[in-house]
Amino acid sequence: MLALMAQNLDAQVIAVTSADQGYGRTLSQALARSGASVVLVGGNVETLAQLASHIEYEGGTAIPLKADVGVPLDWVSAQTRVLEIFGALHGVVHLADKRAHSAFQQLSEGEWMDLFNCNVKSTVGIAQVLRRRLPDTWLTLIGPHLDESGLHAPPQRGALRGLAEAAHAENLRVNVLLPSRASSGEEHDRPLAEAVIALAQPALRHLRGTVIDVPMPAAPRERPLDFYNL
Repeated sequence: MLALMAQNLDAQVIAVTSADQGYGRTLSQALARSGASVVLVGGNVETLAQLASHIEYEGGTAIPLKADVGVPLDWVSAQTRVLEIFGALHGVVHLADKRAHSAFQQLSEGEWMDLFNCNVKSTVGIAQVLRRRLPDTWLTLIGPHLDESGLHAPPQRGALRGLAEAAHAENLRVNVLLPSRASSGEEHDRPLAEAVIALAQPALRHLRGTVIDVPMPAAPRERPLDFYNL
């Protein structure tokens, strides 16, 4: 069924944040294979360019775009550039899944603020700019993984849930996906890619304000080599 649905992404331009790492890289490739023109947004120009070249080699369409989406002016500039190139931006997949490197009891104020800025503040900023300039553009959020414990994780998931559920009041279509673990490579991240592709379908445009837990298969003990490590 997903193979048939994926054909409907041919006319869509979709931006993926943090496309140079983790789930961002996996989702960018999956969306491109489904026919979307993908805008790879991130901070590492070299890695973004490598991914764009890989997608183009496979027959897809992708452009790298350096931007810090946590900075509103950067996100505004990125949107303007996308509109100049493609004339439209149909959807945004935002990775709001930065995880802590410390246990809750050792979490410093600086690390907590970094988590909040990367996962929550950036999401609010993206939604605000979309509301001002492109209110018909859908937004799918990839929230903090469900396997991350500690009291710092639930408030972040709760903030994303609240934003998605209330976004209809601003005429925005926002949904949240919560994978059960961190990314472990494209082959093992397919359930999340399939969920993102499904939500991108025009036939499901009525779905908004949903928060979906995405069970993922167990991660392999050893991560396979990918084209970045060759």
